[in-house]
Amino acid sequence: MYKKMGGESWVWNINLTSCLFSFPFFLIWSVINTMSWMQGTTQALPWGTIVLLMTLWVLVGYPLTVIGGIFGKNYANGFDAPCRTKNISREIPDVPWYRSAGVHCLVAGFLPFSAISVELYYIFATLWGREQYTLYGILFLVYVILLSVTACISVALTYFQLSAEDYRWWWRSIFSAGSTGMFVFMYSLFYYFKRSNMSGLLQTVQFFGYTILVCYVFFLMLGTVSFFAALKFVRYIYVNIKMD
Repeated sequence: MYKKMGGESWVWNINLTSCLFSFPFFLIWSVINTMSWMQGTTQALPWGTIVLLMTLWVLVGYPLTVIGGIFGKNYANGFDAPCRTKNISREIPDVPWYRSAGVHCLVAGFLPFSAISVELYYIFATLWGREQYTLYGILFLVYVILLSVTACISVALTYFQLSAEDYRWWWRSIFSAGSTGMFVFMYSLFYYFKRSNMSGLLQTVQFFGYTILVCYVFFLMLGTVSFFAALKFVRYIYVNIKMD
């Protein structure tokens, strides 16, 4: 996709792809594991296991990412624009506050979050409490609903943005749907202080460390779904436009 969109710094893109999740994960996990060492708990992984995991990433994970990036660079087709475009960018008019990027992020983040808010309690209670979660069929259904709502709201907000003569939809589509992770983090604050009995430095670091990782995964996942949904929508509405 990067090559198809006209990107030229493919080496930088491969390195960014390989570190986009692994580096934040390793950074937060290192803090949690260090705190576990300091507290003397059995949850802390020994040095040998850490070196083994890093070796697996260096010898397996990163090379596979590089190979996939090279294949994508060599076999990617050129970007097929649905209609002719002008070389000079047109001026973008001012928009009212309810069409701003911040409002779009709030709307696009809250609606997918509302679709999973009920299940979030049971998931948190299972991971950090003593309850057992057995409704995996409903969990899968909620996951499908989450992706569907994200795609639909991305298409709707992209349409509103284009109707306001703002053609810069790509990054806004990613950050708008990705803001769902912010709402998940806000819910985690409510759960920690109002619903859980956790206390102490180690439990706090573990809870918020892993929660930040989950919110980051939500951002990457829903941002990707939103981008491709918006791209499909833009191509669909412009494919039949005739330029004079």
